[in-house]
Amino acid sequence: MATDAQQACFEAGIKFGSLYHQFAGTPVSPSSTRSMETAMAEAIENQPHCEAVTVDIHDDRVADAIDHENGYTELTGSLMDVEMRIAYEGVTVHTRMAMEDGYPLMELVDVVEAADPDR
Repeated sequence: MATDAQQACFEAGIKFGSLYHQFAGTPVSPSSTRSMETAMAEAIENQPHCEAVTVDIHDDRVADAIDHENGYTELTGSLMDVEMRIAYEGVTVHTRMAMEDGYPLMELVDVVEAADPDR
């Protein structure tokens, strides 16, 4: 059986998988980045144990990725940074996705167990 901390980390992984694979490939332009950020965050926050999601799609990266006259590109991990806070049974997990060495790395930042003398 998984510990509460392990389950919280698993929940974080589920949220990242959902966020990335649900939205990768979505058409995005510099004029639609704010609404896309909001839609992504609100969709993932609907999931159980998800307390907060912050999506930051970088307008400059989006503009640089547009390579045709139609004015948009496909959303990829290289265009955004994401932070999430997941809470499960007294354990809070902080995660992020950011570019590292040319790759959108998803990682655990912190795992905090509540100070509970009965645990």
